[in-house]
Amino acid sequence: MADLPPEILSEIFSRLPVKSLLRFRSTSKSLKSLIDSHKFINLHLQNSLNFNLILRRKTDLYHLHFPNLTTAVPLNHPFIHHSNNIALLGSCNGLLAISNGEIAFTNPYSANEIAFCNPTIRKHRIIPYLPLPIPSRSQSDNIALCVHGFGFDSLSADYKLLRISWFVDLQHHTFDNSHLTLFSSKTNSWKTLPDMPYILYYTLTMGVFVENSLHWIMTPKLDGLQPCLIAAFNLSLEIFNEVPLPDEIISNESFKISIAVLGGCLCLPVNYQTTKIDVWVMKEYGCRDSWCKHFTLVKSCLDFLRPLGYCSDGSKVLLEIDCKKLFWYDLKSEQISYVEGIPNLDDTMICVGSLVSPSLPVDNRRKKQNRTSKGRDDFLSRGFKLRL
Repeated sequence: MADLPPEILSEIFSRLPVKSLLRFRSTSKSLKSLIDSHKFINLHLQNSLNFNLILRRKTDLYHLHFPNLTTAVPLNHPFIHHSNNIALLGSCNGLLAISNGEIAFTNPYSANEIAFCNPTIRKHRIIPYLPLPIPSRSQSDNIALCVHGFGFDSLSADYKLLRISWFVDLQHHTFDNSHLTLFSSKTNSWKTLPDMPYILYYTLTMGVFVENSLHWIMTPKLDGLQPCLIAAFNLSLEIFNEVPLPDEIISNESFKISIAVLGGCLCLPVNYQTTKIDVWVMKEYGCRDSWCKHFTLVKSCLDFLRPLGYCSDGSKVLLEIDCKKLFWYDLKSEQISYVEGIPNLDDTMICVGSLVSPSLPVDNRRKKQNRTSKGRDDFLSRGFKLRL
């Protein structure tokens, strides 16, 4: 092995599971230097074929090898010994964003912590706590609604966490304006952004990360009676835009839509309540004509369906149904089979096995203005509708 050129050795090692690499890392200084290098970590992430299904049940996290779905193995996490509940906020490049409390509904005076962790290499990082803004009319019966989205800004090579929070005055049945705050791993700090021009349609959903953007189903703030839309927050430009819906569903008023990611593509389950659920996939991000109706579940009475991922040969799709059970859907036979041996769950997501550390080095170098302008020009050329 020592006679192999470094480039060939890197290519071979980049396709190995993380656990194997950690064993090799301890055998020699040269392999440790290779495996710890930033270049190799990125190459391994690019070539990785190792995925885990992360399950949450109250304060416990488990992982199963995906798509085999073998025995669920408990995961250690930073909040395992001092929390009544935890929440999954997102997953990106092998990193999980988790909170030590039920952060969707929270007391504005409570101190819920957030951590970025890589369960494969067993490293984590607690990010600075940011109190929720207190509304002008502070009432004891106010509750705070809070959702997050976690993703990677490829333009600045920075992991970012977006928090959308707002208060509900239970006495007057009113909503305070939403507050947007964004955390940057590079600067290790939060910053406040302008209010978004939308209202969340589903208040308990985490942002779906696809193509440098976080996605939610929302309605325009000026008129809550307008149809739902896909709102995308671009992590590089830090602005919202609207992703076009398939033409077929725009003309139909009797449906509920949700958002997911399937095989790296934006995925849109369209629930027609008692008749069927259509699952659409956007093959080319941002292009309305690339929406493809992937499969249909007929005569469905399901309240919730979320596609998670494909099996090894792509013939089946793993579905989370009604936020509790997992099923395989066979694309050819159109049959559904229940995944045995997994108890009722509170949340789940797929996470790639990676060597990415949650403790990124701080980069104080300023971005060149022409680079930012180019990113904006490339983004605008896709034809999105922007909301600044």
